[in-house]
Amino acid sequence: MSARHLPLWVGWLLALAVAAGCASLGLWQLQRMHAKQALLDASAQVLEQRREQPLALAADATRARAYDWAAGNGRFAALPAVLLDNQNRDGRAGVRAYRVFQPGTDGAMPLLVELGWLPLPGDRRLPGVPAPPLDRVSGLLLPPPSPGLAAPAVETQADGTLLLVALDPEAVAAALGLPALAPRVLRLDPDLPAGYARDLDLLPNTLTPERHLGYAVQWFALALAVLAIAVLLSLRQRRAAARAAASHNVRKSGP
Repeated sequence: MSARHLPLWVGWLLALAVAAGCASLGLWQLQRMHAKQALLDASAQVLEQRREQPLALAADATRARAYDWAAGNGRFAALPAVLLDNQNRDGRAGVRAYRVFQPGTDGAMPLLVELGWLPLPGDRRLPGVPAPPLDRVSGLLLPPPSPGLAAPAVETQADGTLLLVALDPEAVAAALGLPALAPRVLRLDPDLPAGYARDLDLLPNTLTPERHLGYAVQWFALALAVLAIAVLLSLRQRRAAARAAASHNVRKSGP
C-alpha cells in the first residue's frame, strides 16, 4: 500500500504524533526563555545594588545557582591557569581564563576567578595567563558556564595549564590536586585594573530569551502547519473516495 492510500486514521496518527513533538519542543523553548529571563532579572538586581558579600559565600551549596556580588582579601594560588575553550567574543574564537584564588578568611574554600577572554591565533597556541598582582578581588559570584552537552574532560598542557570545554569545579579541583573548589566562580569586576577583556554579560555564547521565544513560535507554527496539512489531505481523500463511489454507482446503473 502506497503512502497516498494509507487509511485515514493512520495518517492522522502520524500527523498528531509529529504535531505533538513540535509542540513539546515549543514548550521546552518557552521554559528555557522563562528560566533565562529569571536569571537576568535576578542578576540585574544584584548588579544594581552591588551589596558586597564575603567570598566564603561562594562555597554555600544552597546558593550554587544564585548570584551575589562578593569581595574579599586573599591571594592567587601558585597553581596553573585554567582555560575554557570555544569561547567567542565579537566573532572571534578564544578562551576564558581562570585562576584559583584563596580567600584570606580562615577555612574559606578556594574558588575560580574569571579573569576575562583572550583570543586564540590560527595555530591555537594557548596564551600565558600569569596570576594578577591583586590581594583583593571583587565581582559577581555566579554558577560556572553551562556545559551544554560537553563532558568535563580536562587536558593538561606541557606547562601545566588546564584546557577544558566544560567548566566543572570538581574536575578542575581533582586535576589541580585540591581537595575542593567552591561550586560558584567569581567574574572579576571589569573596573579592576587586571585581567583581560571582560564584562558582566551572563549569556555569552548562548541564546537570549528572545531567541528562545522565536524558536518556540517556529515550533508551534510547524505543529499547526502539520495539522493543517493533515486536514487538507483528509478532505482531499474523502472527496476522492466520494468521486470513486459515484463513478462506481454510475457504472453499475449503466446499460
